Amino acid sequence: MPLSHFENTLSRLHDGSATIGVVGLGYVGLPLALACVKAGYRVIGFDINPDRVAAINGGEQVISYLDPAEMREAVAAGRFEATTDFGRLGEPDALSICVPTPLTRNRDPDLSYVVNTAEMIARTLRPGQLVVLESTTWPGTTREVVQPVLEEAGGIIGQTCFLAFSPEREDPGNKSFNTKSIPKLVGADDPQSRKLAETFYGKTVAQVVPVNSAAVAEAAKLTENIFRAVNIALVNELKLVYAEMGIDVWEVIAAAATKPFGYQAFYPGPGLGGHCIPIDPFYLTWKAREFGIESRFIELAGQINTSMPRHVVGRLAHALNAQAGRGLKGAKVLILGLAYKANVDDLRESPSLTLIDLVEAQGAQCDFHDPHIPVVPSTREHASLSGRKSVPIDAATLATYDAVLIATDHNAVDYGMVAAHAKLIVDTRNALSRHGVEATQAVKA
Repeated sequence: MPLSHFENTLSRLHDGSATIGVVGLGYVGLPLALACVKAGYRVIGFDINPDRVAAINGGEQVISYLDPAEMREAVAAGRFEATTDFGRLGEPDALSICVPTPLTRNRDPDLSYVVNTAEMIARTLRPGQLVVLESTTWPGTTREVVQPVLEEAGGIIGQTCFLAFSPEREDPGNKSFNTKSIPKLVGADDPQSRKLAETFYGKTVAQVVPVNSAAVAEAAKLTENIFRAVNIALVNELKLVYAEMGIDVWEVIAAAATKPFGYQAFYPGPGLGGHCIPIDPFYLTWKAREFGIESRFIELAGQINTSMPRHVVGRLAHALNAQAGRGLKGAKVLILGLAYKANVDDLRESPSLTLIDLVEAQGAQCDFHDPHIPVVPSTREHASLSGRKSVPIDAATLATYDAVLIATDHNAVDYGMVAAHAKLIVDTRNALSRHGVEATQAVKA
């Protein structure tokens, strides 16, 4: 008696003979693809960017913290290839969708990448394929958006094809956790799909955590990100309050963190970056309105966090006036750090881009230095900055700027040199203190 579609795919996933497809080879998809190769699978990576595909197949370093030697070895062994040919989506036994889920200009969810990917998968859908959505989205997306597309192509979920949700949990540049070591949530609305997803990820990561539905997994991912967003908003607001009282919020947080229970340290900054925190909470607030619920707490956190770049520029203007007797108009300002977090080349939603726009809107000349980002790539929201180059810094260069604004605290920056030669320093990350550098001309923002 021939094996069922479920049994055949389960067997191939279990013995490692399955081919895995990863759609979207960015900060989530590429690490996942390499983890699948390590697990023994053959992997096909799909991406719409031909330059990125060529770079991956050529063994170039496309993400700063990923070892290109590992990628070159996988490509040379025939275990991994990248392609722009989405007509090959029918080849893999399991497909992971790792595409962006941004917001529109009206801050509504933009699922166009997910929908387009699902439609391309549907064109070549074959019996036995497992499709897993990893992109963060509102609870119900897998069932309400992706499932109908597959069913319209003739798929019967749980019988001829299989569908699950398993949220990404990447933390770019974090050396303590990687794709393999981070526990993987898996949710599906039928036991066959859940079993296949558990088996697939069970060979790829150290721990799989199954939940009863795709919606639970979708909600869990949003909950993780909202938890961080509201706590960062809290310390951002405390920063404003304590500053008026002449109290250093960074010292307060360090003191509070000595309590061994009931407290977790979060830190303020110039605004939120990355995909998870500045975007994902609004997927839930949007969905909540469908049920007549106003998620005021989440919305308020968003308002506080998005106001931070303007607060920083206000502090910069005030410090220039107080220390140099001048305004921002005509001033030269250097932004230290363009990436959204330290020691990576990830520019997604970086507040530094907004800071440049705001500073220049005040009539200042604004340059940037980032050891990880030599040139600003094209972005949707800050297209005018595309092509700008990082300015090399030395003692003489630093002295030419009226102010240096530390927006990202990269370890590769010589903060001692900055303190010795900058006329004014506005530190949004407590970088000087953390590196043991004193600067009388520095202010925190």
